[in-house]
Amino acid sequence: MSKFDEVSAWLRSRLPDLLAENRVPGAAVAVCAGDESVDVAAGVLNTATGVGATTGSLFQIGSITKVLTATLAMQLVDEGRLDLDAPVRAYLPGFVIADERAAARITVRQLLCHVSGFEGDIFTDTGKGDDCLEKYVDLLHDVPQLFEPGEMFSYNNAGFCVLGRIVEVVRGRPFDDCMRAHLFEPLGLTHAANDPYDAILHRTAVGHIEQEPGGPLAPTRVWALARSNAPAGSMLAMRARDLLAFARMHLAGGRGPDGRAVLSQESVRAMRQPQVAQPDLDQGTGWGLGWELFYRPDRAIFGHDGNTIGQSAFLRVVPERDVALVILTNGGSPKPVFRELAGRLLGELAEVEPGEVPRPDLAARLLDAARYVGTYLSSTSRTTVSQDAEGRLWLDRVPLGVTADLDEAPYRTELVAWRGDSVLPTESEGGVGAPLAFLGDDGQGRALYLHTGRADRRVPS
Repeated sequence: MSKFDEVSAWLRSRLPDLLAENRVPGAAVAVCAGDESVDVAAGVLNTATGVGATTGSLFQIGSITKVLTATLAMQLVDEGRLDLDAPVRAYLPGFVIADERAAARITVRQLLCHVSGFEGDIFTDTGKGDDCLEKYVDLLHDVPQLFEPGEMFSYNNAGFCVLGRIVEVVRGRPFDDCMRAHLFEPLGLTHAANDPYDAILHRTAVGHIEQEPGGPLAPTRVWALARSNAPAGSMLAMRARDLLAFARMHLAGGRGPDGRAVLSQESVRAMRQPQVAQPDLDQGTGWGLGWELFYRPDRAIFGHDGNTIGQSAFLRVVPERDVALVILTNGGSPKPVFRELAGRLLGELAEVEPGEVPRPDLAARLLDAARYVGTYLSSTSRTTVSQDAEGRLWLDRVPLGVTADLDEAPYRTELVAWRGDSVLPTESEGGVGAPLAFLGDDGQGRALYLHTGRADRRVPS
């Protein structure tokens, strides 16, 4: 039995129990190494109906969509129709945000690598028509600028919606049509759905969430976010095998399954080149053009994660070993599932050592909290950091806007020291305790930003 056959057999045997251990209702996994590939599914798509997950099932891929949107943009670069270093207004003359000076300077490249600096979690629903992206971009005129364009990394959904609008303006057709004509069709993606109207034609997963912390999982009341956020990942669903086909195109230097070029080799390489470093959050080390970069001492890895309403997706690609891994889930605690599967599959097939999971040290409770205490605000949450009489540091996050509407539960945790201005929560979310970083200076020696991958700005006191 070959090594690939061995890990495939392990995957089929282990996946059902792994899902049960982490309360994940259902999942689909696909992995390839060179010319060999396998896909496996287990669990159910909807706990209310009991419909089983199969390898033909569609799951939402969430923000992994951003890599497809970035690929659509790079195709335009290949055609000489898009300049990454041109200002957004070269393509969208009416692009306006609250900071006029920033609006005039933000470039296409800055959108692609999340350094444009304006508030990114804008989920305004502008309808289901083909003009929804145009309307969405027109409504950004009051969105605040958090920092100077290019100054730092802050994950930005709205920036990718602007990028999607650029794609459809340059192409002269709706974004969904661009996705279908320039990626689905040349890659032979037969089980990919841009919206619920396509998804209903397939066996499709429903997300599951806790109505209260620690409570039972229930199917979500809303299947997807607004169509106006489609380029950022609000709707796209596909089977694991089809997302794997997209990854294999990038492994093949931009060539599709029929050998024809979908993207140039130059653009494939450019998308993997570091553009900006990330804060010390134990996530990726940096960001390329659409891809998140995970550099290890022995391997370069790129990929992306995706989260929608009760669904989580993971994509990792190891180009030196011609290996790609897709994991699609619909609720529960997906991060431990990802860690175990990626650790075994990428370890065996790509000789990638699993990264060490940071664990909070309760002996490191006492912190110099003066720099951290305060309230930090974004459009989706208000986070308060406080210190009690014993000197312990606490974080309380209350959902706002669309996250509150979707019944996301409040989150409370103690924070302990970790590395420099990065701290660790003692309570996990979704099976993982992700680090947070306090960055910048408000002029009074206090952190200006609470960074969780997104930079939430301090509320002046």
